[in-house]
Amino acid sequence: MRNSSLKKLGSFFKTETIDRTPSKLRPQDRRVQPRFTAQFRSTFLGQRQEGQGRTLDVSAGGCKIESDMKVEQGATFECRLHIPGLDWPLRIDEATVRWVDANSFGIAFSRITPEERAKLKTVLSELEQDE
Repeated sequence: MRNSSLKKLGSFFKTETIDRTPSKLRPQDRRVQPRFTAQFRSTFLGQRQEGQGRTLDVSAGGCKIESDMKVEQGATFECRLHIPGLDWPLRIDEATVRWVDANSFGIAFSRITPEERAKLKTVLSELEQDE
């Protein structure tokens, strides 16, 4: 009886494989949209913090920002991307921090107006042609 109890108990625990590959070397399986290399200024404003950084890459759904400001995964804020050639910064009404790594973090564009999304689409088309 003791042996069958151990088997039942063991079935409650799942074994997990730990991936020890450094995060920078792991493929980004969750990406569904093409991401383009870019370097332009970005500013962001949250409930308790305000900061600026440098956008390093961008896609239709989000971007990577390098900044000295510390942010937490799950935080939300308004973001402006200062893209050369646009009269006004591209405004993201709400961005959600998806990951944080040293001095950079990735955001997903949670809320963006149709007009700003159209501008972003134009910017991405231009970046794609430059590659």
